[in-house]
Amino acid sequence: MNDREMRPPLSPDLWRLVGLDIDGTLMHWGGEISPTVVDAVERARMCRNHVVLATGRNVLGMLPVAEQLGIRRGFAVCSNGAVTVKLNPGSPGGYDIIEKVTFNPRAALELVREELPDAFYAVEDLGVGFLVNREFPDGELIGRQRVVSDFDELCHDEATRVVIRAPGVDVSHFDGLVHRIGLSDVTYAVGWSAWLDLTPPGVSKASALETLRRHLGVYPDHTVAVGDGNNDIDMLQWAGRSAAMGTAPEHVKEAADEVVGSVEEDGILTVLDRLIDPDRLAVL
Repeated sequence: MNDREMRPPLSPDLWRLVGLDIDGTLMHWGGEISPTVVDAVERARMCRNHVVLATGRNVLGMLPVAEQLGIRRGFAVCSNGAVTVKLNPGSPGGYDIIEKVTFNPRAALELVREELPDAFYAVEDLGVGFLVNREFPDGELIGRQRVVSDFDELCHDEATRVVIRAPGVDVSHFDGLVHRIGLSDVTYAVGWSAWLDLTPPGVSKASALETLRRHLGVYPDHTVAVGDGNNDIDMLQWAGRSAAMGTAPEHVKEAADEVVGSVEEDGILTVLDRLIDPDRLAVL
């Protein structure tokens, strides 16, 4: 029996913090969220749950999802933990930035560029879009893409997130690349395709959610997380109770307390339904 199995059941009388990944967890790969999941999220929010979208997307990519789910107030973790916002319909853009963690991307960009000179590079321009060395394919980045004339322009400012896309490169190559060139001054996450996300050192969805947990006064055992990707591993390990989607890679599943159905099966409902019914909290 592990430590998590020995923990007492969640109390229905206390608030919980629930971190939910978007793509592949809440949202089907075609871009839809089923009406059943939308309804379950709304009901979970009415049952003493701080439901927080925790995503690799930038703020602009998160906002339409929050709107689709009917979340107009509350918190969201974006850019893999580098940006935390408070949703507020009265603020410009519908949100206030409450935490932003940055790093200087120059060293990382220069190291990766030596290995992958033909890759696509993007540096997040918070609230606007991205600075890019060339335009990414349609739909891959959300927000305005401003192509810089000189690669050095990508490196001159502090950044919340860097995206590197290398068509034709095997995903497993990125893990080896990061270790070989020694990207020790950043946190990284490899995507489903040949996609590498870089964020400031020590920053992850988990670090941002932990800051929120303390801010909201939620007990550690009253935290829940659901995800499906490499960038969710820290979050799944952080949460008092966690679930990986059935479509997640094996090493992501191993980081969670349980595995639920696939995103196509709306597997997240297994967790959301427990948060709605206090009598079922003990099995989280």
